[in-house]
Amino acid sequence: MVLGFIKRGVKEMMIARPDEAKQSIIWKHPDETVPMYSQLTVDADEVGVFFRDGQVVGTLRAGRHTLDSSNIPFLGNLIDKFTGGNVFKAEVFFVSIREIPSVKFGGRIGSQEDPKTGMAVETMVHGDFSFRVVQPERLIVGLAGMAKVENESFVGWFRDLFLKTIRDRVAELLVKQKWPLLDVTSGAYTEEIEEEVIKSVGKHTDSYGIQIIRIGNFVVSINEDDAKELKKLLKDAAYIRMAGGLGGYQQLAMGKAVMGAGEGMAKGGEGGGMAMAGAGMGMGMGMAGMMAQQQMMAQQQAMQQGGFPQAGYPQGAPPPAGYPQPGYPQGTPAAPPPGAAPGAAAGAGVTCPKCGKIVLPGKFCSECGGPLAPAKKFCQKCGVEAASGAKFCGGCGSPIA
Repeated sequence: MVLGFIKRGVKEMMIARPDEAKQSIIWKHPDETVPMYSQLTVDADEVGVFFRDGQVVGTLRAGRHTLDSSNIPFLGNLIDKFTGGNVFKAEVFFVSIREIPSVKFGGRIGSQEDPKTGMAVETMVHGDFSFRVVQPERLIVGLAGMAKVENESFVGWFRDLFLKTIRDRVAELLVKQKWPLLDVTSGAYTEEIEEEVIKSVGKHTDSYGIQIIRIGNFVVSINEDDAKELKKLLKDAAYIRMAGGLGGYQQLAMGKAVMGAGEGMAKGGEGGGMAMAGAGMGMGMGMAGMMAQQQMMAQQQAMQQGGFPQAGYPQGAPPPAGYPQPGYPQGTPAAPPPGAAPGAAAGAGVTCPKCGKIVLPGKFCSECGGPLAPAKKFCQKCGVEAASGAKFCGGCGSPIA
C-alpha cells in the first residue's frame, strides 16, 4: 500500500520554473535528485538543460515531458543505480532564450586627441543594449565554473565584458579614423560605431552562446568644459582662415585687443577704463605697424624678383623705359637686361622687330640693320606712356624728356 502511494507520488511530481523566477536568464532547479516519471514543463521562451560532471548531457525544448529513459534516451546516462534505477542524478537548468532588452552600460573611454585642434579631451560612452541566448548549452558550460547563475551576477558580468569591448573599439576608431570629436559627439558617426562594436563584441560572446541584438541610445560624450574650449578653438581657427593666414591672425589679435579695451572701458569706468583703452589701442597700433612693415617687405621682395606691383601693370611685367629701378635714383636707367646689345640701357633700349635684340633707339637696328619702330616714351614721374611727339605727360602734366 505504501509502495503504491510512493509510485503514484513520483509519477505526479512536477518540475518547472516558478513564477518568481520567470525574469531570470538562468534558473537552476534546487534538487539534483530527480525521480523517474516526473513531469518537466519547459515554457515557450526557454530551454531545459541537463548537466552532470561538467558536461551537458541533454536538452529539452518547450513542452511538457515525462522523464522516462525509454522515451528520452539521454536520461539513461543519468540513472542513479544506488536507488534501484528510480532516480536521475543531474543539475537541471532553465535558460531563457527570449531577447533581454535595455541593459544599461556606461563608462570612461579615456583621453583622446582631437585631430582638428590637437587638444586632449576626456571621452565617455553610455547607452543600452539587448541580447539573446542562442546556444544555452554553451552558456551552461561557460558559466558553470563561475557560479554566475543569479540574474544580477550574470548580467553584471556580461555588462562588464560588453563595456570593455566597446571602450577599446571606440578608442581604436577615434585614433585610426581621425574623426573630429565634436562630430562624433553630435552623432554623425553613431551608425558606423554601432556596427563596428557589434562585430567586435560578437568575437567575445560567441563562445558563451550569446548574441548582441542591438544597441540603443548610444552616445559618445565629452566634458562640457572641454566641449566649450573645442568650439572656441575651432571658431578662432575659422576666423584666421577667413582673414588669410598669418596676416589674418594679426588682424584677429588686433581686433580682440580693441574689443578688450572697449570691454575694459565699460567695466572699469573712466580711470581704469581709460588705462585699459590706452593699452588696447597701443597693442592695436603695434599690430598695425607690424602689418604695414610686412606689406612693405612683400612689395620690395616682389620688385627684387622682377615684379612690378604698380597700378596699370601686371605682376611680373618688366618696368617701362625710363622708370626707376630698384637700387637706382629717380630717372637713372638701370643696367641692361640679358640679351641687350652693348650700350643699350634698360630704360633707353628698344626691341628690334626683326632680330629681337634690345638696341639703342634710332631708325635702323645696330645689330641686323632692319628698320626700327619709334621708341616709346614714358613719363619719368608717373610712368604713363606718352603719345607720339607729345611734350607733356597726359597723366600728370610733367614735361616729357
